[in-house]
Amino acid sequence: MQIVSALFVENFEMRQAPGPSTRIDLTGAMFSQAAPSPVPVTLSPHLVALIFCPPDESGQGVFEVVFRNGLDPDDEQIARNVSPFTVDPGKFTYRLVRGELEFTEYRQIFAHCRVGQGPWHLVPFTLLPPVA
Repeated sequence: MQIVSALFVENFEMRQAPGPSTRIDLTGAMFSQAAPSPVPVTLSPHLVALIFCPPDESGQGVFEVVFRNGLDPDDEQIARNVSPFTVDPGKFTYRLVRGELEFTEYRQIFAHCRVGQGPWHLVPFTLLPPVA
């Protein structure tokens, strides 16, 4: 299986379309956010990942997200989420993760995402100072 896309979003909705076909409406895709108040602050941004299962695979997978202070897999871990999932072979699924992220300074963190023991897919998120 492979991650097709992973983003931080404000809202995520699914709807049916003719076919039958499914549409995913993602709004407010973001890579940064102004803090709601001065640090320290805890945020819980939505991370959505779209995952494709090739037709010749079982459809059983585990989605792992490790929020880290940097790009390197050995950088400090802030939070972690692991969730098993099932998807029909040849189809797509999604995983929605809300990490409780504590910020003591305005900085960039990275969501390291993978399916099983596959390659890491990195998604940056930067906390900006509050808007005056």
